[in-house]
Amino acid sequence: MWRGFLLGLVLWAIALPMEASENAIQAVRVSQEEGQTRLVFDLKNAPEYTYFTLTNPNRLVIDLARTSDITSLTSQDELGSLVRRIRYSTPKNNHSARLVIDLARKAEPTIFPIAPAAGLGHRLVVDLVDSNAPSADFLVSSTSNTRDKDILIAIDAGHGGRDPGSVGPKGTYEKNITLSIAKKLEALVNAEPGMRAIQIRDGDYFVNLNQRTEKARKNKADLFVSIHADAFTTPQPRGGSVWVLSMGRADTELGRWMEKTERHSELLGGAAEVITDKASERYLAETILGLSMDHSMASSYDLSEKVISEMRRITKMHKRRPQSASLAVLTSPDIPSILVEVGFISNPQEEKNLNWAAHRQRLAQSMFNAIKKYFMQVPPDGTLWASWKEKNRTHKVRSGESLSLLAQRYNVKVSSIKEANNLRTDVVRIGQVLTIPST
Repeated sequence: MWRGFLLGLVLWAIALPMEASENAIQAVRVSQEEGQTRLVFDLKNAPEYTYFTLTNPNRLVIDLARTSDITSLTSQDELGSLVRRIRYSTPKNNHSARLVIDLARKAEPTIFPIAPAAGLGHRLVVDLVDSNAPSADFLVSSTSNTRDKDILIAIDAGHGGRDPGSVGPKGTYEKNITLSIAKKLEALVNAEPGMRAIQIRDGDYFVNLNQRTEKARKNKADLFVSIHADAFTTPQPRGGSVWVLSMGRADTELGRWMEKTERHSELLGGAAEVITDKASERYLAETILGLSMDHSMASSYDLSEKVISEMRRITKMHKRRPQSASLAVLTSPDIPSILVEVGFISNPQEEKNLNWAAHRQRLAQSMFNAIKKYFMQVPPDGTLWASWKEKNRTHKVRSGESLSLLAQRYNVKVSSIKEANNLRTDVVRIGQVLTIPST
């Protein structure tokens, strides 16, 4: 009896770490582009991760939950001048892995997962923008250098006209809910100095899916936000979600665009006029399009995380992380694009909520808050917000400092600091980096 018990205990002790560490790093790939290094970690399963940066020396630290650290991190690719080494460090617990990327100098990281597609499994992508990257000169036409000073937000109310979308138990049409929220979001955007909204549809009429993204592109939108309401065959599911383009669809779209040779000059601007070799023109267009698609997808994922963070304050979230899918309205290669599901219209309680104007207003406000936070961090070049950011200063909060003290020191209003940093209270924490607006 005791022998059997001890044998079972040993087997349980052996199996426990294996069960806890269910994920594993399978390979590491490295590539370099002008001013940027990309690390791709191939994983057995979808990653659960957090990360932070350190200085003196410069490092990026990534913690992977329930992940084994037995795989070698040696890459067959050249690391380049920015990344010195990729290594493991002491993990947070026995069932996680801690990756440390030693850097030669400061770099801005962007990290996002990619679901299996095109014959590849789960991946965690780390993009590092080199702080000392040399600037490159590009051939552009004089007209391509001019842009609207406002940040342009394309707002797409899902469905419309002969396409009602999903229908709730009480007969509520999705197309009406999405249009109402879109108009409320439009009002918020247009009331914000330096921002302007572009409505894809402003009434109850049908717009082809491809025409929606084309309208955004023709208006030179900086962001595309499509608003929808989810539905299911049973009434139980509820909650919102945010979707971005899947990698598989992105690869397909890149190929589709490249087949449309008349669009090469559209992608290259004035550079196409001085390139006589059509093969070179296609190669350059493909390179620019690929970089643009990568940037657009990374930006979309960053924004979608901010939207989820804001929406969860006012409604239940069906998905707590951004989801990826092959959706036609997310396929513009040069505009960050997200699709927001504001709830399940098939759920009786959520249908009731969506018919409540105050709830729709709060949903629009949550999207706007996220959009504002995103563009405060990365305002498009040439916009009013970009010029503001150049004038603004930053301050790292130290012990004993308060908003009123900082306002007095920098001769600005407390309300101005709160607005610049989207603060809801007067409380600040030690180490917090605040944007100090110009006086």
